Amino acid sequence: MRKEIYITDYNCVTPLGFNVDSNWKALSAGQSGVALHKIIDNQDAFYASMIDSDKLNEEFSRFFDYAQNDIPNFTRLEKMLLVSLQPLVEKHPVSEDTAFILSTTKGNISLLKNQSELPECVYLSKLAQRIADFFGFKTKPIVISNACVSGVMAIAVAKNMIQAGRYKDAFVVAGDELSEFVISGFNSFQAIGSGPCQPYDKNRDGINIGEAAAAAYVTGCHSDEGRIQKNEKFSFKVLGDSSVNDANHISGPSRTGDGLYASIKNAMDEANVSPEQIDFISAHGTATLYNDEMEAIAFNRMNLQNIPLNSMKGYYGHCLGASGLLESIISMESALHNTLLPSKNFEETGVTQPLNIIRESQTAEIKYILKTASGFGGCNAAVVLEKC
Repeated sequence: MRKEIYITDYNCVTPLGFNVDSNWKALSAGQSGVALHKIIDNQDAFYASMIDSDKLNEEFSRFFDYAQNDIPNFTRLEKMLLVSLQPLVEKHPVSEDTAFILSTTKGNISLLKNQSELPECVYLSKLAQRIADFFGFKTKPIVISNACVSGVMAIAVAKNMIQAGRYKDAFVVAGDELSEFVISGFNSFQAIGSGPCQPYDKNRDGINIGEAAAAAYVTGCHSDEGRIQKNEKFSFKVLGDSSVNDANHISGPSRTGDGLYASIKNAMDEANVSPEQIDFISAHGTATLYNDEMEAIAFNRMNLQNIPLNSMKGYYGHCLGASGLLESIISMESALHNTLLPSKNFEETGVTQPLNIIRESQTAEIKYILKTASGFGGCNAAVVLEKC
C-alpha cells in the first residue's frame, strides 16, 4: 500500500527572524530583508538580504548553550543550518531509518577566499556530514545541489524515498549564504537589480541575492491508516512533484517555458488536482526579464493564469538552495493563516501573458498550493501541497 507523505513541522532562519512566527509577523507587516550591503571590496554596495551575524551568533549560543568565546569552529552557514534544524530534532526523534537531506547550491563557498588549500567542509558531502553528525543522524546524508530548484527537489526526494520504503521519515534542511563568489557571478552577466527587485513588474531589472536556512520534517503513513496522527499542530500532504530540464541554455530558461510547464503538469497529474482546484501559486519570480516571462508563459499553458500568485523574492531576495524550501514554508503558513501575501514591489504587469499577481494582503481559504522553481542549467521543479 502506497504511503501518504506529510510535512508536519518546519522552521526557518532569515534576515526577518530566527523562527517561523517572527518571519510571519514581519511579512504580515510588509517588512523586507532587502537593503544595501557592502559585500565586495572596491565595489559599490548591492541590494541584498543579509542575516545579522551578531544576532546569529547570539541565537546559536542560546540554542546550544555555548559561551560566546567557546563556540565550536562552525562556519556562518553551518550555524544558520544548525539553528534552523535544532527545534525540529528536539521534537522528532532520529532513528536508524531517518533520512538527512541537505539542499544547497554553494555551501561553504566563502571558505575558498584567501585559502591556499581546500578546507574539508567546502565539499558539500563533508558539510552535510558535519551537520548530520552534530545531531546524531545514522544514515548517510543526501545532498541535493541542482541550482535554484534544490529546495523544492529536496522535498520531492524526501517524499519519493519514504514512499519507496528507503526511510521512515526525513529531515530536510536547506541553506545558502551571501558571498562574494555568488554576487560576483551574478554581477558578471548584469543580472543584479539596481534596486529592490520587482518580480513580474514592467520596471524589473534583476535579482537581489539573499541568504537563509530552512528546515522541514517529512513523514508518512499508509493510505489505509488515514490522516497521520501524532498530535502535530498541522500537516500538509505532499501530493505530487516533478523536476524537468528544458535543456535550453546554461543560464537562460526556455523562452516557451517547456521545462516548467512539464514539471507543473507532471506534479498536478500525480496529485490528481485540476488547475481550478489550485488556490495559490508560490512562484519563483526572480525579477529577471527572461525568467518572469518564461514563468508567465508556462502558467498560461497550464491554464493557471487566474490563480492568485506571488513571489517572495521582494521580501527575502533570492536565497538560492534555500529558496524553494523557505518559500514552501511561507506558503504553508499562508494556508494556516488563511492569508495571501502580496508580491512585494509589484506595481504594473511587465510580462506578455496575464497573471493574477497578488497586490495586497487578503484573506482566502487555501487548501491546494502549487510551488514552483526554475534555475540555471535548464532545471525546473514543482510540488503540490494539500492542507489537511
